[in-house]
Amino acid sequence: MSLQTLALILMSVLTSAAAQVLLKAGVSGARGGVEAGTNLPVALLDFLTRPAVLAGLALYGVGAVLWLGALSRTELSKAYPFVSLGFVLTALAGALLFGEAVGLVRASGIALIVAGVVLVAWS
Repeated sequence: MSLQTLALILMSVLTSAAAQVLLKAGVSGARGGVEAGTNLPVALLDFLTRPAVLAGLALYGVGAVLWLGALSRTELSKAYPFVSLGFVLTALAGALLFGEAVGLVRASGIALIVAGVVLVAWS
């Protein structure tokens, strides 16, 4: 895999993880959310008009375009395991930005994901 292809893959994964963070930020502290008794269409419209949610959705689009570029340059079976790095990035972002707990079991899982991606990259 070329360095350019690896860069496309990593940019796609980073963009998608950033999109997740923006989506979470956009729906955090929702006015009523989608709890029982909430008018679902009104709640969804509220979510979809929030700037962070719109930015997150736009970043997903950018990530998809980058991913298409990466897939056009390498084998799917080599590229796709890198998507799992998104789980690593979002877990770290959740802990740093939203105060989410990362216990020993979750940290161990993250380490296994990273080890797996390294092995795939070397193959």
